Amino acid sequence: MKRRELAAIGFMTFALFLGAGNLIFPPMMAQQAGENWLIAIGGFLLTAVGLPALTLIVLGRLSSANKLTASLPNWMDRTFWFLVLTTLGPAFVLPRAVTVAYEMGIKPFYHGDGLMMFSVLFCLLTLVLALKPGKLVNYIGKVMTPALIAMLALLVIAALVNPLGSPTDANAVYKAAPTVNGMIQGYMTLDAIAAVAFGWVIIQTIRSTGVKCDKAISYYTLRVAGIYAVLMSLCYLAMGYLGATSSSIAPNSTNGGEILTRYAAGEFGTFGQILLATITLMACLTTTIGLTNANGEYYKNTYRVPFTISATVIMSLTALISNVGLETIIEVSLPAILILCPIAVSLIIAIIFMPKTVSNETRKLSMSQTLIVVIATLFGTIDALNILGKIPASILKELDTWLPLFHAHASWLLPVLATVVISKVIHITQRRSDVVTQSYNRLKLSSLR
Repeated sequence: MKRRELAAIGFMTFALFLGAGNLIFPPMMAQQAGENWLIAIGGFLLTAVGLPALTLIVLGRLSSANKLTASLPNWMDRTFWFLVLTTLGPAFVLPRAVTVAYEMGIKPFYHGDGLMMFSVLFCLLTLVLALKPGKLVNYIGKVMTPALIAMLALLVIAALVNPLGSPTDANAVYKAAPTVNGMIQGYMTLDAIAAVAFGWVIIQTIRSTGVKCDKAISYYTLRVAGIYAVLMSLCYLAMGYLGATSSSIAPNSTNGGEILTRYAAGEFGTFGQILLATITLMACLTTTIGLTNANGEYYKNTYRVPFTISATVIMSLTALISNVGLETIIEVSLPAILILCPIAVSLIIAIIFMPKTVSNETRKLSMSQTLIVVIATLFGTIDALNILGKIPASILKELDTWLPLFHAHASWLLPVLATVVISKVIHITQRRSDVVTQSYNRLKLSSLR
């Protein structure tokens, strides 16, 4: 693969992840963290960038995204991918991206109710671009992403030259533990599960350049993940700086979108509002293209549904659902994503530490991974109920006392790690026992001869 192609795929990967949510998360956190914003952003990067990058690297090592769940029972494998791609697709993330694009990109300049017309046109544009997956690198990696980076750079350079405020005192949460709370916020971007979906697109894009060898796919995926990590880290740092220096222009803001809107207007006036609207529209568009492509690739490879049909159905559903109330969509779909994210991360952990799937170990690996998924689902459900505020106060206190990392919404982590370690020890013990038994049998056979 040529360096230019590699860079373009890396840029494309960055753009796929960079949705409007990624732009508005760090400014809000940095404003609350105040003088501790850099420390908080450091923790944020560990989970918001580190987990997705690790996921991409593992998927590259497998050379195919569907191998992540290949050792699971067939029903569990199919259910996992269906839920992941449905919630990241037409059931939640795609309609949210369309709605956010309208709210931040169009509504400030249009006071009528144009969501229906916008959602149809936006989904149609997404469909047209997604129907040419072989050209994703050309129009996202080589055109849209450089333009997006240039616009973000313009806003950030203006903020560096003319900051509109200075970091204030951190609030109580970020004064006590800025790194830990930054890590929690980074985890809550849920980009780790998005990386599982985008793995379909990225690996297929690498293959489309003529790379067929599994080792080469692993190597280039590692390089792509590195490019993504650098670009996304710089973006988060830039957005964090805007939030940290927004005390004068946007005090006591309720969300990061408000901070960015006021900052852009404060730096450039009306041009700043147009600039931010364009950034938002482009960021949402690259995300919707990537998720539509991921869904299409899955249904084509798994169920032999033609890409054109699946992509058209997905975009039609997205256009429809975008107009039926985003609050309801979030209320119904968010629990599923909050549960699926621990499962996805647990599978990545299992792939890293568990043995590779080979013929005589498939059943053992399947049992271990199935157990890991069950445990991640159980404790992930508890964490999801906690985040959604559905646990009674009396039970909440007990869980906080007895479940490690419950307060960090990661009570699933230690049980999963313990299961992985125990499974690994059992596997190593059994292999050594098998080796000893085979050696003994060979010696016994030799003596009989």
